[in-house]
Amino acid sequence: MRRHIPRPLTVAAFGALFLAAAWFTGCDLTLLWSRRGHLTDIAREMFPPEWSFAGKVLPLLWITVQMSVTGTVLGAVLSVPAAMVCAAPLPGPRAVKKLLRFCIQVLRSFPALILALLATFFLGIGAFAGTAAITVYTFAIMTRLTYEDMEHAPLGPYTALRAMGATSVRAFSRSIFPEIAPSYLTNALYLLEGNVRHSAILGYVGAGGIGLLLNEKVSWREYGKVGMILLLLFVTVYLMEALSTLLTRLVQQEVTLGRTGRWALAGAAGGLFLLCTLTLPPPDLSRTSLRMVRALLTGILHPDWGLFFQTDSSGLAYLLLETAAIALVGTCVGVVLAIPLAFLGSGRFFPAPVAWLFRTLVAAIRSVPFLIYGLIFIRVCGPGSFTGVLTLAVCSVGLLCKRFSEAIDALDLRPCLALEAMGVTRLPRIRHGVLPQLSPQLFSATLYRFDVNIREASVLGLAGAGGIGAPLIFAMNQYAWNQVSTLALGMILLAWLVDLISTACRRRAD
Repeated sequence: MRRHIPRPLTVAAFGALFLAAAWFTGCDLTLLWSRRGHLTDIAREMFPPEWSFAGKVLPLLWITVQMSVTGTVLGAVLSVPAAMVCAAPLPGPRAVKKLLRFCIQVLRSFPALILALLATFFLGIGAFAGTAAITVYTFAIMTRLTYEDMEHAPLGPYTALRAMGATSVRAFSRSIFPEIAPSYLTNALYLLEGNVRHSAILGYVGAGGIGLLLNEKVSWREYGKVGMILLLLFVTVYLMEALSTLLTRLVQQEVTLGRTGRWALAGAAGGLFLLCTLTLPPPDLSRTSLRMVRALLTGILHPDWGLFFQTDSSGLAYLLLETAAIALVGTCVGVVLAIPLAFLGSGRFFPAPVAWLFRTLVAAIRSVPFLIYGLIFIRVCGPGSFTGVLTLAVCSVGLLCKRFSEAIDALDLRPCLALEAMGVTRLPRIRHGVLPQLSPQLFSATLYRFDVNIREASVLGLAGAGGIGAPLIFAMNQYAWNQVSTLALGMILLAWLVDLISTACRRRAD
């Protein structure tokens, strides 16, 4: 019999963990409040933006879109055969399945920025390296999501087709894939939205796109130009999300198109992919050599074990603890901020103009890359873990609001209407008629965001916001591959531990 920990004890334990993490990261709201004028000054200098700077931004913005579209499509396509190998119910050697799953878990441990920096060592500086990083990043996430969907799909039709002599690929394409296709396409479209934001910062490490220009203007405090970049990036992300929402509704059959419309849409999507792919610049292999590859592999296979046993702030244990604490506090603060914003952005509870205003605000928050928030908050609060917490809190608001809003739109409002008929005011109606239905979705979205924040916290150190990212990237730039190996191993172990905890929490919640 499973023993359940009493809910008050669970809440108390989590509260103590949160307070300990907040203390460890140096959270100081009085500091933020006392320096709030710096934040308003930056916002005032950004808007109105410097309109004349748009001509320089647009070509780099197009490269950002190129990388995200090509990388997402290639990664999603490659994930299908990989997921077929990983899925437990499908035929194949068990050892191969375990090995490939392990490789996918390793790849999922690294954010796109780290993958992009690594790609520049092999493929040279430019958009090709950035596209390769987005492809690998998308491939790892989509493979994991797709093989999990395959394992939950009904296997009866697949088994029947195999018994009739169909090959495994043909049986899969006729039985399992139609079952998982809506979820697969929805996940791919969701990743496409996120990859636009990821691509916008890859230029920071020389992997093409708008990132280098954006970082340069933030560093030089040319906030009028920063405002122009962010405005164009917001428009791009907003249009991409609108297109993604339409395609998702088509996939889920909430909206239907005629045969001509479907062919036109497929042709437009294919044309966009070909245009983005065929106009990518080729890789620059002039600096790639066997000597460099040999040095990299030798260093990776011989980690610097001394970092494991250092007890100061440069040791691996401290860096991982700091990264986890930043992600935990940032996620929790983001949840607290996202819940009311999600309700304010719902047309089911507030007038349409109010809902549109808050949805646009959240879309604007979501369109800014997380590393840029880090650079801005450093101007306000200075470098350190607290800046990382603020950055991830704001970034969490964007993603969580979207997930929460989708859950709110799918609510059954009859309990809420019944309470309204009884004369219950709005807040108690939400508390007793809405939140019990939303709790599973809120919990799942929070765990997913924490998983994302662990990866994003691992590169915030590059902007001076704490965590393991700065030592890792500095070691890569100095070709100290034995240190890179140790720090990367730590990131893999941290991501694996978080994955285990998330899985255990979901099982307990079920």
